[in-house]
Amino acid sequence: MGRLLNIVNQLHRRTARDYVGRMCDEKVHCSEVARRFDRDYWDGDRRYGYGGYKYDGRWSVVARALIDTYALPSVAKILDVGCGRGFLLYEFTRLLPGCSVTGFDVSEYALATAKEEVRDRLFAHRAEDPFPFPDQAFDLVISLNTLHNLPPQQVVKAIEEMQRVGKDKYLVVESFKDSEELFNLQCWALTCESFFRPQTWAWVYDLAGYTGDYEYIYFEPPAIPVAKSA
Repeated sequence: MGRLLNIVNQLHRRTARDYVGRMCDEKVHCSEVARRFDRDYWDGDRRYGYGGYKYDGRWSVVARALIDTYALPSVAKILDVGCGRGFLLYEFTRLLPGCSVTGFDVSEYALATAKEEVRDRLFAHRAEDPFPFPDQAFDLVISLNTLHNLPPQQVVKAIEEMQRVGKDKYLVVESFKDSEELFNLQCWALTCESFFRPQTWAWVYDLAGYTGDYEYIYFEPPAIPVAKSA
């Protein structure tokens, strides 16, 4: 197991979340819709997933941090496991014009509506299935906010494949440090199947023989405004 990094949290913490509100909003129905990963999840109502947004360049800071962290050369080969619409891969091509990017996702809708500049380098595939690449094919393999959507036995298979095809590896998953964060995660998450503390994630990494880096996003309690004194 590699290093605990802090790269994606700068984006994760920008969003305000009403945890109890989501739990009370027909959560079972919304979760069932979200798990189809179709238009409703990406571009439908916020209660089903992302709620849609026009790409605003927000992933540029993440791409830059990863380039610097792994000292990626201009001709780096990068794979994104669970790439969604390819926004992060697009930023890699913008910052490293000579790089080669590849991504896959289970969502046909996401792939069909992916960033046009990288759409032809994305394909449909399940993370738990063997990756169609030889050993050590990529300089960097990443997976952001994807693997916790699999049951534990499939998580292990996906991480084993990341380990096999990547020279450097970096993954991000949802986690919790205490009971309140677990409650918030259970309220908010629509598609998560593996609810693990960091210690359990570490056990999973060891089981998969994972030597790459990792990051956790937590659903921390919302800040409580301090009343101004008279």
